[in-house]
This record gives sequence, C-alpha cells and structure tokens, in this order.
Amino acid sequence: MTLKRVLLVCGVIVTVLAVSATVVWRNMVGRLDGTHDGFGGDGVFVTIEPGDSIPVIARRFVDAGVVADRLIFRFAVWHSGMDRGLQAGEYFFDQALSPMNLVEKVASGRVFLRGITFPEGLTLMQMASIYEAEGFGGGGAFSAASERVELIADLDPDATNLEGYLFPETYSLPRDATADDLVEAMIDQFRVVFDEGLQALAVERQMSVRELVTLAAIIEKETGSVEEHALVSAVFNNRLRLGMPLQSDPTVIFSLDQDGLYDGNLTRDNLQHDSPYNTYRYSRLPPGPIAAPGGAALRAALAPADVSYLYFVSRNDGTHAFANTLQEHNRNVREFQINYFRRQRSSQ
Repeated sequence: MTLKRVLLVCGVIVTVLAVSATVVWRNMVGRLDGTHDGFGGDGVFVTIEPGDSIPVIARRFVDAGVVADRLIFRFAVWHSGMDRGLQAGEYFFDQALSPMNLVEKVASGRVFLRGITFPEGLTLMQMASIYEAEGFGGGGAFSAASERVELIADLDPDATNLEGYLFPETYSLPRDATADDLVEAMIDQFRVVFDEGLQALAVERQMSVRELVTLAAIIEKETGSVEEHALVSAVFNNRLRLGMPLQSDPTVIFSLDQDGLYDGNLTRDNLQHDSPYNTYRYSRLPPGPIAAPGGAALRAALAPADVSYLYFVSRNDGTHAFANTLQEHNRNVREFQINYFRRQRSSQ
C-alpha cells in the first residue's frame, strides 16, 4: 500500500471517529435534559454518605431508579463542573428529574427535611404531644430530652427542666433526627433570640434569666396580641414593684396541670390551690416559667410600657381593657364580662 493510500485510509478513519464522537457527544448532551422515572409510587429516598465517590453516588441513583444509567449521571456531573460540590445527606424524589437537575439538587444540598411547629405559649407536656402527633417519635422521648438541664446550666443553674427555654418556632429536621437533636436546636434558637442586647437589658433591670423567662411566659399566656405585650408587662412589673400578687389565671392553670387537677375549667375554688405557682396566693413571681415565651414577650418583659396600669380584663375579642384603680377595673369587668355574657345568653 502506497503512502498516499495509507494517509487516505487514516484520514477516513479519523473522520469516522470524529463523526462518531460528535454523534455520541450530541446524544449525551441531549440526554442531559431528559427525565427518568424508575421509582414510581410515592417516591424514593436515597442517602449519600460522606466520602462517597461519584461512581458510588451514580450507582445509588441508578439502583433507586432516579437516573437511567451511571454514565449519564457521571457525564452530567462532569458537564456541570460540580464534581467536588456534591453534598452528603438523605434526598427524597417523588418526581422525575433530568440528570442536570439531579446534579444541581445534590450540589445545593436540598436534603429531605420534615417541619414541626411549636406555637408560642406551650408547656413541655404540650410540646411532647405535638412531637408524638407529628410522627417524630414518642412523647416520652421528648419529655426525657426536655430534662437535659445541662443545656442551659450557664443561663439558669436552678432549672429542674427546660420549661420556658425551648424556643417556639418551626424546625426542619432530617428523618433520623432524635428528640435530643430537636431539643438542642430549640435551645440554640433561644440563645439566638436571647442575644447580647437582651442579656444586657436583663442585667440593667437586675433580672435573672429565670425571672425574665418566667415573667415573659406569663405575658405570653395572658395575651395573644403582640401589641398588648408591653401593656401587660407594665401591669405585672407595677404589681411586683408594689408587692401586689400578680393574680394571673394561667399560673393557676399551670399549677393545677402540674398536680394533675386541671379539667379544663378554672373555678373560684381553684384560685386557692396551694402551689408556689399560684399567683393569687403568693405575691411574687412563680418559681419558674409556665410556658415557652416568644421573642416579643421576652422583649416586653424587659421593656414594659410607661403606664401605671395595675389591672386588665379581657374584652372577649382578643384585646383587654386596662385600668389604674380597682374601681375602674370593676367597671370594666361589669362591661366586658358580666354584661357581655348576659347579652350572649339573651341573644340565644
């Protein structure tokens, strides 16, 4: 074979290879945006462990039916330039994704998380019930975790549990999160809210952290209106300064609940229940928090409104009527309680 013929054959081979490579390249690029659903049903979980190589990750996704084959996933990783950015964790897939979208999801660390919400003003027992009802685990596990007083020993060395310190918020947790993990996250969030500014203000007002959280919890339970927090705080701060009992119904309910005596109705006899948490019998703050206050209540406890109010009563519309004297208060009670309920009965 002449040199000219050899060069011609080589040229043909190179051309064929180039054309084939171009076809393969275009085919692979075309597959990057195509979706694949090999799992069906209600979806599938895939866990990427720390240190997993790209071939191992590719195999996990292929085995789960998330991607068609290992080659296209590895090509998508290479094409995206995210080969060093894939993040470990548990991922959930309930709809088909393209290889590129799959890589982007893993590179951004959009792991599977479940949300659980604790509103302001809950007790530990109520939080444990929510924890169990939401399917995160048994309420007993949450209750046990809420006994870990070492988590706040630096803030409140006298705490016997975490009542008041588990900050009410929505938390996002992986499936394998434990009650301890959640409680630690809630304490961390309390510390974020109870920042240096609030700590300094507590020192200025000569309030211990325990006293602050206790007062804030009572404020939280007395009104659902953030706009009234500072006014309710003023009433209780004024009463404490004068040595008057706080006479807060929520503290009585808490004391009855702790002793297993609360049936959902607060009676006049209940107000005489002998407990240090009963602020009708003892003219001081209870020995500890009665619920978990939110950030607004914590701030209000340290910044009461500049008013002389000593009394307030519900208007039955979510707000309260405030008064400086007992005479004014009694008029408000007649108007917003006695007469209100008389009108309600007469309209039925």
